[in-house]
This record gives sequence, structure tokens and C-alpha cells, in this order.
Amino acid sequence: MKRHETPGEPAPIDDEREADLGAQVPGAELEAELVASREETVRAVEEAARWQAEFENFRRRQAAQSQDQALRASGRVVERLFPVIDDLDRAVEHAVGGGDLEHLLKGVEMVSKQIMDVLGREGVEIIDPFGQPFDPNLHHAVNQVEDREVPEHTVVEVFQKGYSMNGRVLRPAMVVVSSGGPERAQPAQE
Repeated sequence: MKRHETPGEPAPIDDEREADLGAQVPGAELEAELVASREETVRAVEEAARWQAEFENFRRRQAAQSQDQALRASGRVVERLFPVIDDLDRAVEHAVGGGDLEHLLKGVEMVSKQIMDVLGREGVEIIDPFGQPFDPNLHHAVNQVEDREVPEHTVVEVFQKGYSMNGRVLRPAMVVVSSGGPERAQPAQE
């Protein structure tokens, strides 16, 4: 016996085929699994969206904290420079007030030392390579002079000291390098 089709519903299965298929006929059980799978998918998508939002919030917090730490570190350096600026102002007042040159020079030397102390606490090191072998990673050669007394490629004059910070060159030293002298002895290998 055949069933009649109703519009909008799946095609009917005749009784004979239904008997042959037995338990394989789609039914309420399959429909319930489909509904459960859809609900699970919706939950998974919602959870993924929550995790993504949480990650974005975390990323923004980390960026803000990183920026805040950099500002605090910069502020710390600036605060350490205030006494140096005060001393420099006093040196200028001394010079303007007709102070003697010897005291002015001592004051400026002290201010220079204070500045280097502040920078040293931040990991800054001076690159002053006079008499050392030329190193293109640390030095910028601006001239070359012939000197038969000095080993080849030795720094014989420093126009401008260089600076590094925590192992990274901030400014290479501007130097004059020797040429025409004896070859530099190679260090002994152990």
C-alpha cells in the first residue's frame, strides 16, 4: 500500500520498502541527533567567540601594560637627570656671574660624569676604541692615515665616542684608522 505525498514533507516510503529497511529508516531518533548536533555547534561557536573576545582583551591589556612599563622606565631616566640639569644650570649661573674658568670646568666635568652615571645604570657603555683594532661593527672609519709604526687597521684617533646599550650599538665611534704599518699579530689559539 502506498502513502500519499503531502506538500512540504519528505517523500513517503511505501510499506514494502519500509519493512525492508527496518531500523535504517530516518525517524525521531535521527531528528533528535540532528537537533542535538545543531545545539552543540551553536554552543561551540559561541564559546569560540568568547575565547576570541577574551584573547583580544588580553592582547589589549598586554599592549597597554607594555606601553606603561616603557613610559615608567623613561620617566625613571628623566627623573635621574633632574639633579644633573640642576647642576648644569648652576654651572651656567656661575659662568654668567663672572665665576672663574677652573671652577666652571670642574663643574662641567662633574655634570658629564653624572650624565654617564645615569646612562650607565641604564646599561649604556662608551665605545672609546683608541689604540684598538678597527671593528666595523663598533666603529665608523671617517679617515685613514698612513703610519708605518702602528699595526695595520688600528684606531689612531677618535673623533666621536660611540655608545652601546645592553650589547646593541646605538652609535658607532667615528675613528681614523692606520694603514701602511706592520700586520697585526693574530692572538694565539688554544
